[in-house]
Amino acid sequence: MIWETITAPPDAAPPRPMTVRAQSIPARHFFPEHAHRWNQVAYAISGVLTVAVEGRSFAISPEQAVWLPTGQTHRVGSLLGAEFRSLWIADEAGAGLPGSPTVFSVSPLLQALIIEAAAIEGQEDRDGYAGRVTDLILDQLRRAKPLPGALPWPRGGALAEVCEALYANPADPRGSEEWGQELAMSARTLARRFEAELGMSLRSWRRRLRLFKAIELLGGGLGVTQTAMELGYGSTSAFIYAFRTDMGCSPQVHMRGRGADRAAAAASRG
Repeated sequence: MIWETITAPPDAAPPRPMTVRAQSIPARHFFPEHAHRWNQVAYAISGVLTVAVEGRSFAISPEQAVWLPTGQTHRVGSLLGAEFRSLWIADEAGAGLPGSPTVFSVSPLLQALIIEAAAIEGQEDRDGYAGRVTDLILDQLRRAKPLPGALPWPRGGALAEVCEALYANPADPRGSEEWGQELAMSARTLARRFEAELGMSLRSWRRRLRLFKAIELLGGGLGVTQTAMELGYGSTSAFIYAFRTDMGCSPQVHMRGRGADRAAAAASRG
């Protein structure tokens, strides 16, 4: 299906030291490739973003964000729609942050700070509160943990059709043979294209997609059994085993940890 472009604001001014832009991205819309004269953090407080940079493309959930250094060409969009929060950060303020594009984990505290920064953007900072929020965000960015296992995403074409369909229905059981027939190509050709563009097999990508969706669904309040069914697992125990294998803990322990992080973030703000 066709994606529509979004026009970037023509009146963008350099951040001093940080500007937060809030924007809703409709389903199947994207900002074409562009670059900024400052650093950027691409993030969504809800929904999933697709980010293309340096020949790679990947999807990120509200538990992840992307650091884009000054001058880095990139493209940002959303398959199903997202609430986009873009942090523009001056070079001086971004000192000590990575010099290359980096996907990193977003803690509940950092998420809360970004939401607050967007809410007070443009207001007069008489008592220095906005400055303190900015300083805390920069501290959190420097402490954020890089994520090597972001979900790869194709840049378009036949592979995008497959990935979009599986994202919409991760329980879809079709493998390379069935998808090859759907796309009028051999299973071997499809497998080669997955390896060449995404660096993994369709089976491995589907496994990573299910983990990605599991975190998204659990974070949205869906129970473990319901999540297992949504993802197409044969049983709840099979889902728990797969989750523990990839994450090192059960879904319940993972969500308890996120809940504790949110409570600590709320306490720090109160």
